[in-house]
Amino acid sequence: MDFIGFGYAAFVTFGSIWGYKRRGGIPSLIAGLFLGVLAGYGAYCVSNDKRDVKLSLFTAFFLATMMGVRFKRSKKIMPAGLVAGLSFMMIVRLVLLML
Repeated sequence: MDFIGFGYAAFVTFGSIWGYKRRGGIPSLIAGLFLGVLAGYGAYCVSNDKRDVKLSLFTAFFLATMMGVRFKRSKKIMPAGLVAGLSFMMIVRLVLLML
């Protein structure tokens, strides 16, 4: 069972809901929920086969890139820096699982 992957998916999903409640951005809510579901399904795939990391890796890479750009522009740790950092750590973890 990929508890770390499911935790990451829950973090992304609940983060998008929390961001919606604070700011009211519907596109961010939809994107966050979609990426949270993708990360959750990716964690499910990794739970079944440790080398099936494609979807999880894509989701983490996408979030690391988008939130990294947002962090570079805004210089705010919350939420962009935190999500970019966690996504980068997920990328490293998933690459190590492939080895």
